[in-house]
Amino acid sequence: MSRTNAKAQVEVRPYQDEDETDVLELLEASLGQGPGGGRTHDFFAWKHLINPFGRSFMLVAEKDGRVIGLRAFMRWTFTAGGKEIKAVRAVDTATHPDYQGLGIFTRLTKEAIEQLADEAAFVFNTPNDKSKPGYLKMGWREVGELPISVKVRRPVSFARGIKGLRETTVDTSPAPAVNAPRFSELTVSDGELEALLRASRLTEDRITTAHTAGSLRWRYDQSPHLDYRVTGDANGLVIFRVRARGSLWEATVAEVMIGELDAGAARSLLKDAARSAGVDHMTCLLPSGSTVLKGARRTGFLRSPIGMTLTARPLQDSSPDPLAMSSWALSLGDVEVF
Repeated sequence: MSRTNAKAQVEVRPYQDEDETDVLELLEASLGQGPGGGRTHDFFAWKHLINPFGRSFMLVAEKDGRVIGLRAFMRWTFTAGGKEIKAVRAVDTATHPDYQGLGIFTRLTKEAIEQLADEAAFVFNTPNDKSKPGYLKMGWREVGELPISVKVRRPVSFARGIKGLRETTVDTSPAPAVNAPRFSELTVSDGELEALLRASRLTEDRITTAHTAGSLRWRYDQSPHLDYRVTGDANGLVIFRVRARGSLWEATVAEVMIGELDAGAARSLLKDAARSAGVDHMTCLLPSGSTVLKGARRTGFLRSPIGMTLTARPLQDSSPDPLAMSSWALSLGDVEVF
């Protein structure tokens, strides 16, 4: 059969719930295991079906009754200067190895963009070096490098394992003990969380996730296989998780929220988090020029030479401009596991 005929026989249609088993098998065959290990129903449902920002937009490619491609966009809500912005994040992209080269990725993406144009201001994601060229060919623009900061806690171990920062292999040594409660054990009420969120973004006119108490609990309490810890109280919180990075152990700081925009308060919270996690280093992503970043610098966080590339594709006219790095105020919790 010619390649043209093979392309013509591929049907693109919306994802249906009964596709889940086939889609999980496709994701594992194409992308390998996910952040929590194997591709499970629980993680898929958490990520795509019960997201408080909305159920993911998903298209599948089917040939001869077999699901051979998936294109998924997580719905995400941002805020900037008190204005709500609806967006989507390009996430799970999979083509079965037996059907690559048929243009399935391009077809799925183009059809998704056409259908999302009326409801989302822009698409954003952090592609790797392998997938980025494909996005750029379809109209994505490179916004810039997200300013990841690192605090080294064990210089000798860190120097030995620095090459492991670019690896995805999991260390076989036992995870370090973490002397901090899980997010699920947090005694702060929803009302206190809402007040803390309002105070944390009081002066923020950049694009930042429009979290609520409910979306925070979805993100850091309900996520299967991901063990988030927290230090602080209703006046300020640091949310982080410990994970292996090659031969190193890292504390990934997902969120820093402070009720009073004071660098000293941010410094104190981050120091508490550092003491509670027996890791080689810590990482965070904080808005440039922010009070919280100033506190992190005082705690020993320095700009890393290794970062993440942010890309975006506008679908509507929106402000602030999603193609300008200065418009963004993301956290690692916005980008780290999706």
